[in-house]
Amino acid sequence: MREFEAIRPYRDDEVADVMARLVRDPELLQLLAAQRLPRLARLSPGLAKKLVSLGLRREARQIHSVDELQHRVEPYLDKLIEHSTLEVTYSGLEQLDKDQPYLFLANHRDIVMDPAFVNYALYHAGHPTPRIAIGDNLLQRPFVADLMRLNKSFIVHRSLTGRREKLTAYQTLSAYINHSIAEGHSVWIAQAEGRAKDGKDQTDSAIIKMFCMSRKEEPFDEVIHSLSVVPVSIAYEWDPCDQMKAHELAEKGLKGSYTKAPGEDDRSIAMGLTGYKGRVHVAFGRPLGKGIVDAKQAAREVDRQILSSYRLYPSNYLAFERVLTTPGVAVTDWREQFTPDQLATELERFEQRLAACPEAERPYWLLQYANPVISRGLINSR
Repeated sequence: MREFEAIRPYRDDEVADVMARLVRDPELLQLLAAQRLPRLARLSPGLAKKLVSLGLRREARQIHSVDELQHRVEPYLDKLIEHSTLEVTYSGLEQLDKDQPYLFLANHRDIVMDPAFVNYALYHAGHPTPRIAIGDNLLQRPFVADLMRLNKSFIVHRSLTGRREKLTAYQTLSAYINHSIAEGHSVWIAQAEGRAKDGKDQTDSAIIKMFCMSRKEEPFDEVIHSLSVVPVSIAYEWDPCDQMKAHELAEKGLKGSYTKAPGEDDRSIAMGLTGYKGRVHVAFGRPLGKGIVDAKQAAREVDRQILSSYRLYPSNYLAFERVLTTPGVAVTDWREQFTPDQLATELERFEQRLAACPEAERPYWLLQYANPVISRGLINSR
């Protein structure tokens, strides 16, 4: 539909033209040459880019659809995950129908790896992969936008400043999400704008309201039920970007604001992709049922499911023990969940990572890992 032209993913009939554009993109070729042929890229950058382009052209000849592209990319994603994690587990998929589309509403810690791990879980369990919501702030370079839209990503316009423009963009986004579900395509979107850099996972009720903007004449509970909203909890034992987040939070605490340096999002993406994550768990919840009367109630139920199913690791408990006691939250006997070897290994890693963090930023670093324990305790005490 024409109203979605500016935000939708690419269709199968567009793949060939986009691939042809990518294999000629100088920025992409330079980036890949530096990664694949670092020595040659320094000595003869032109030759390195030419060799990379030839390799991409060979790959492109075998890709004629989005599904074929994902099948070709999957082994690389598997290898990336294998090298950057100790273990990846997931739960809850047995209660989801492979033939039904869902709106996956997830907590958000990493720019690229959050939806990648959801895709990984769904793909290996035989479920179709979802369309992915991604902010336009991450698509400043044309080849990045092309790559993301080839991989079922659709664009969320976050950089708009005018009230009228924002309203129009949200109405279009709402209509597109509803259209996708109605057409049988699942969707992934974060529970709030931006990553939860302090480790507090909380659903923004404005996101829930946005889902319903294009269907204002229908009862709220019927719209939410028809979208099959599934809360998804993603837990990383170790966040590769934890020190970058701690630095940002410390700067905000000191100065009241923080301005990202040029290329900072790119560095976050690269660190999130390749940095060590330890164990990762993806927990799929149950679709929101009927009887939810408004966005606040829906947000509370999403939070309840995400926080209740969030997998806590030694890193979380160790950090919790270092921060000030939270009234109403007590944790005992958590060490019994882990083997002595696991505890010894992760305690050593914890101390090393904490020591590498500047002293003034350590409280923020600790809270990233402690807040999931605190949030779990608070949700259980309600």
